[in-house]
Amino acid sequence: MQNPIDALIAEKGILLADGATGTNLFAMGLQSGEAPELWNEDASQKVEALHQGFVDAGADIILTNSFGGTRHRLKLHHAEDRVFELNRKAAEIARRVADRAGHRVIVAGSVGPTGELLQPLGALAFDEAVDAFAEQIEGLKAGGAEVAWIETMSSPEEIRAAAEAAIRVGIPYTYTGSFDTAGRTMMGLAPKDIHSVGEALPSKPVAVGANCGVGAPDILAALLDMTEARPEATVIVKGNCGIPEFRGSEIHYSGTPELMAEYVRLAVDSGAKIIGGCCGTSFEHLAAMRKALDGHEKSVRPTIEVIEARVGPMRNKQAAQSGADSAAPGRRERRRTR
Repeated sequence: MQNPIDALIAEKGILLADGATGTNLFAMGLQSGEAPELWNEDASQKVEALHQGFVDAGADIILTNSFGGTRHRLKLHHAEDRVFELNRKAAEIARRVADRAGHRVIVAGSVGPTGELLQPLGALAFDEAVDAFAEQIEGLKAGGAEVAWIETMSSPEEIRAAAEAAIRVGIPYTYTGSFDTAGRTMMGLAPKDIHSVGEALPSKPVAVGANCGVGAPDILAALLDMTEARPEATVIVKGNCGIPEFRGSEIHYSGTPELMAEYVRLAVDSGAKIIGGCCGTSFEHLAAMRKALDGHEKSVRPTIEVIEARVGPMRNKQAAQSGADSAAPGRRERRRTR
């Protein structure tokens, strides 16, 4: 399988992924409870504008509007029979933007969790999960996605199911976990163990890492663990733009462009090869991140103390200091506002 990520890293060194999908679509008029994926048909011009804004801000990788594109997510909106077409259209929209960009832009097909618990904790069989992910990824590939971007995962088994689906479809894949529960995923996966999730698979991921979570300091701490465990690995970090805050009935993220620029510098120094923003990250934030990335030369690997001094206190500091020894007892899946 052709691997565009390695080729572009060889050319540029470090890649900038895009920012938030959900929070920016909400700003464009998406209503709470609506499925963003339906906008690939109903408001495709707005989805295209989202991708164009990130490309104009300097993104090297853009993620399709398909995070909730499995049959399990779409059934909540009575669209489970439209998986292939909605995902194909998601990729086609991103592909159009990438193809007219003034620089090489990789189209990555966003694949989020099903929202179901796999057996034995839940009712979803592993093979059924593979089939559901393959159905989604087939559509993404048909529309022009070059990579399956498996993200915001909590369960190692669900990561493997999505990875097996990508292998079946014949497309390179990456995966990221969300380490938002005492420094681990909700199912107890530690950052240092992210690499081993795909080791038994016949085709290995082209990159692994972390996304979403609870803000820049904590995801940078997870990054340190991941790059220490496998210094040679291609590691992704795609953190939220600060911490969510309610202002009336609306959610706002506390991160400024200056904070996200500093996050990029620290991520480079911590060994990330792909850096982006998750929930709350706007075009303005990403433009500041592009400028920071272009103007920064890798420096000394930071400590937790340095990270906190530059981008604020950790939410999971106690867990980080203790090695996050206690696994999370359960899991909750949510429709992310990325």
